[in-house]
Amino acid sequence: MRRINPSTLMVRRLALIVLVMLTGLLMSARSREARSGPGGVGNAGVVSEAAAQAKAAELEPVSGTGPSVAEYAEHVIEYSNPSLSAHERGRIGAAVERYSAAYSLDPDLVLGVILVESNARPWAHSPKGAVGLMQVMPYMMEPLDLAGNFATIESNIAAGCFILAHNIGRLGFEDGISAYFWGSEIRDRTYLEKVLEARQRVRRRRTS
Repeated sequence: MRRINPSTLMVRRLALIVLVMLTGLLMSARSREARSGPGGVGNAGVVSEAAAQAKAAELEPVSGTGPSVAEYAEHVIEYSNPSLSAHERGRIGAAVERYSAAYSLDPDLVLGVILVESNARPWAHSPKGAVGLMQVMPYMMEPLDLAGNFATIESNIAAGCFILAHNIGRLGFEDGISAYFWGSEIRDRTYLEKVLEARQRVRRRRTS
């Protein structure tokens, strides 16, 4: 067996150590490159950031994409009474939205009553003295402690919603609607059925 010079053996060992170190450094560099994106951010960081964004999106309120109550009320009113100006339709829509919410009423129901009572005509007067969009009887305002000119759009819808909500609270949903027309002596379901059918027309138009 040929003997290896000790100095040669030492050189070979040093070369092997250097080779191992270089290999380790190269592998480490490649590993860091694989974890980094084009901007130098590691995939772990990207995943963490994406997760945070997803969580924020989950907690953030989603804004509605459909029309507001006032907007679709304007649309319904325009279809029922094209002679009204844009300003008048806007006032009616805003009042329906405001007072249906104030008295916890379905705005579609309020619009249904408006269509049955006056066909969306703010100037409507009945032979018996009812006035406005919701055909409010002035004498009904006294016991309810309401005041104002109930022929105006806002006051009329406010008074009508008050009376309707008051009736429903006392008598229940169906009788409360019927009492809006019949008063304390409900004779049949004709008025109720007209209002509910008008409410359905409103809903169909809103979703069309």
